[in-house]
Amino acid sequence: MHEYTIASSIVDSVLDLAKQQNSRKVVEVRMKIGKLKVISVDQLKFSYEILSKGTALEGSQLNVLETDGSVKCPNCGYASRMEMDDASFHFGIPSMLCPTCGSGLMIEGGDECIITKVRMLVPTNQKSD
Repeated sequence: MHEYTIASSIVDSVLDLAKQQNSRKVVEVRMKIGKLKVISVDQLKFSYEILSKGTALEGSQLNVLETDGSVKCPNCGYASRMEMDDASFHFGIPSMLCPTCGSGLMIEGGDECIITKVRMLVPTNQKSD
């Protein structure tokens, strides 16, 4: 279950950020995850919730935007969406050859797994005269 490992990295990264900002409460973490990463968003959220307990992230929302895969041929310019809805993707590597010219395709999108935004409560700096 690689979702647990990914959730652990997310929690560690956001806790480091919260510490840098002197925040005791994270409200929301937004992510962009490409469908080509083949990550179960439900399992990721479940793992995040478990790992967040007792931390500044407890009760925060993990919101995930899933992006479609896309490929492009550097030789002829062919471009297409690449979908991985088939479970067989877990057991084999899909063809990465251009159907037009036979060259190797480059992944243009859908393979990202990034934190795009973190909302947290931070203390305000008040100066006394």
